Amino acid sequence: MKNNETVRPVPIIDHVGIAVNSIEAAVPGWAAVLGGPPSGEERVDSEGVRVAFFGSGYGRIELLEPLDDRSPIARHLARRGPGVHHVCLEVADLDATLRRAEAEGWSPIPPPVRPGAEGTRIAFLHPRTTGGVLLELREASGAG
Repeated sequence: MKNNETVRPVPIIDHVGIAVNSIEAAVPGWAAVLGGPPSGEERVDSEGVRVAFFGSGYGRIELLEPLDDRSPIARHLARRGPGVHHVCLEVADLDATLRRAEAEGWSPIPPPVRPGAEGTRIAFLHPRTTGGVLLELREASGAG
């Protein structure tokens, strides 16, 4: 590395999203493995899901249950069944990160910025442009 190059920190994985048919049915197994009940549950109407988070801080597990058949999670479950849905990275500045991603040919899924769980701003990058990974970008609390 040249002396004038900036070293970027390792990305922070905020959470891994797991699509489930039923949070009630999924929680006991996850709680047994993770050592306790979910740290929180809420509805995210903008995404058509009910979510349950395990843990706090970084590296959490998020269970996603569709609210109805029109939910992106319902479509995911119909096509692929339960399992990993997305990886979420925390970013300091969502708008700047989206501009850099788009400059590299990575496409946001409309709407590009939307409300997410816990009152945060989020965006999703389409897996066709990210090498097959649905990537959620979550702006760090207090940013924006």
